[in-house]
Amino acid sequence: MMLTANDVHVSYGKIAAVRGVSIEVGAGEIVALIGPNGAGKSTLLKAIAGLLPVRRGKIGFNGADITNRHATEVMRQGLALVLEGRSTLKDMTVRENLVLGAYARHDRRAIADDLEKMLVRFPVLRDRLRQRAGTMSGGEQQMLVIARALMSRPRLLMLDEPSLGLAPLVTAKIFALVQELKSLDKMTVLLVEQNANQALRLADRAYVLENGTVTLEGNELARDPRVQEAYLGV
Repeated sequence: MMLTANDVHVSYGKIAAVRGVSIEVGAGEIVALIGPNGAGKSTLLKAIAGLLPVRRGKIGFNGADITNRHATEVMRQGLALVLEGRSTLKDMTVRENLVLGAYARHDRRAIADDLEKMLVRFPVLRDRLRQRAGTMSGGEQQMLVIARALMSRPRLLMLDEPSLGLAPLVTAKIFALVQELKSLDKMTVLLVEQNANQALRLADRAYVLENGTVTLEGNELARDPRVQEAYLGV
């Protein structure tokens, strides 16, 4: 498995947000995490990425133990996280945001090539290169933060609520992009998404998190009556 989290516990002070979670993500898979707000999904992603401390348990990536490694080191290992809420550097231009995504790289020629690839994949960004990121629409900013993450050449991309607050047409584009990353780029994706219907359509496998623990897992959760009732409106 490319990513493993074994019996992971994460707390905010005395409040346990993630309690004994174990998940696996294989190379080339899209794995979804679904569940109610406050279930610990985003917290788990941040802990994997080195943004929150793991109180107990182990996180492995490509055979290496990355538990409580610094976020920059985790990124250099090939793992990128796109945070919830379109975390652009709003006072910087689109170009500056994209180049920043490759800050840990030193292959300047390849960085320039990747920048051009991002502009081909996200044509709207080419028209906004000199524009401040904070002046763009929500959908454009979401495209930018995904492109910025891809500039680090990740082996695994973690997306935290990529469709949050976006119009349906833009949401459809985001999900089409996720599918494209898997099918064309052979990208491995760990996806946290409130739109459970769409997440389960995209994912090869999924986990349900509730109250900080995994309550269900499998590759056909959309057929599970408990998931249908709680998350799919059936």
